Amino acid sequence: MARLKYPFGEKEVRSLKAGDTVSISGRIYTGRDKLHKFFADGGALPVDFRDGALYHCGPIVVKGANGEWQVKAAGPTTSVRENPYEPDFIAKSGVRIIIGKGGMDGATLAAMKRHGCVYVQATGGAAAVSAASVRRVAGVSMLDEFGAAEAVWHFDVENFTGVVAMDSHGVSLFDSVRESSRRRLAGLFGAR
Repeated sequence: MARLKYPFGEKEVRSLKAGDTVSISGRIYTGRDKLHKFFADGGALPVDFRDGALYHCGPIVVKGANGEWQVKAAGPTTSVRENPYEPDFIAKSGVRIIIGKGGMDGATLAAMKRHGCVYVQATGGAAAVSAASVRRVAGVSMLDEFGAAEAVWHFDVENFTGVVAMDSHGVSLFDSVRESSRRRLAGLFGAR
């Protein structure tokens, strides 16, 4: 397992290969549809994503009795919705790790290769498990503008695990599985 600690350097990220299991520690930021659209429309990012991680996540976060934010659920959001925005976001923000579920398109994969970024597949359906890796909510940006699910949450995580599903060498596990399935189906139907 590759152990990654924020800030995430380009050399470190480029050493990762599709299929590698990773453990991420340090600061990660959430961001979904509203953040991507806001940035695409010329809005300034509320945090510095350079050498950082963007988590496609709409967490459930509540204020505890002590006034501190507590993360109850933090599962990944389907990333394909960000395809129209992600290549430009990668190029302009300097982000190194994108975390989500379901993969992204070829244009995003090309941007990852060009700029030294990887896509980490988090476990879908395990929002409480993902939340357990959040050690502290260090802050939140755009809460009033975007609402709780779309806000940019600043999470300090420890041992947040996932699998590199798209690497900076142009390899996508999603494409590999799709091609393997296509060949197997062709073999099955061709045998009839």
